[in-house]
Amino acid sequence: MVKNVAVIGGDLRIVKLVGMLEKENYIVKTYALERATEIAHSKCETIEECINEADIVIGPLPLSSNGEYINTPFSDKKITIDELINSIEGKTFIAGSIKQEIYEKANEKNIKMLDIVKREELAVLNAISTAEGALQIAINETPKNLHGNNVLVLGFGRIGKVLSKMLDGIGAKVACEARKTTDLAWIKAYGYEPINLIELKDKIENYDIIINTIPFVVLDKEMLQKVKKDALIIDLASNPGGVDRKAVKELGIKFNWALSLPGKVSPVTSAEFMKETLINMFKELN
Repeated sequence: MVKNVAVIGGDLRIVKLVGMLEKENYIVKTYALERATEIAHSKCETIEECINEADIVIGPLPLSSNGEYINTPFSDKKITIDELINSIEGKTFIAGSIKQEIYEKANEKNIKMLDIVKREELAVLNAISTAEGALQIAINETPKNLHGNNVLVLGFGRIGKVLSKMLDGIGAKVACEARKTTDLAWIKAYGYEPINLIELKDKIENYDIIINTIPFVVLDKEMLQKVKKDALIIDLASNPGGVDRKAVKELGIKFNWALSLPGKVSPVTSAEFMKETLINMFKELN
């Protein structure tokens, strides 16, 4: 049964998560969170002290931004991925956005490594925070109401579905791009304008705001040349994103590459979603 939890590094979501796990009666020790004033105790001086009695070790989300060091925004400590892996040998480790090469290193050290980002329940719940964050950006960066504006959502996955519903709810004229015929049928059923990917180049000039959720480049230079000069493009897709960033800058189109919105716009809610998902994972491990 999972009772002792070690937490190493992480952003404000992780800081909030520590308190939430303690309220659920887990014994939590932390490392590389010394600047987090909300954590009054449980701070350890070494990784070894932190993980000594841990049933589970929790790392940042994402684990690393540069592929070399883990993310520690609440610490001056620099922890390499290799250092982390050597320290948690034989443990169960949960973090986010873990690269394949890290799994391979973990296997050599008998580490059971789990990526919380791949959990469907967290992905669905995080879509809510991401969609709200996209709306916030659209409201702040456009001089007109979203109500009545022509808004195009590229992709009809988890985020695309939630975002389209929110936009429709505040009166935007919503169009959704998709490739699958079943998705296009659902888009039509919800009352949005369906656009097949092959039709995009002929229709993209009609939209005031374009929000991408597709994790590969859809808006290349040829496509961007057809976009309204006063349009706003928001890219929610992770690296490499869905927009040719060099071309969008050359063309002078307003652009916002909005990464990791759940942690930025709603860290408390995001931490709550993480806690629910982690408890599900703990139960499965038991």
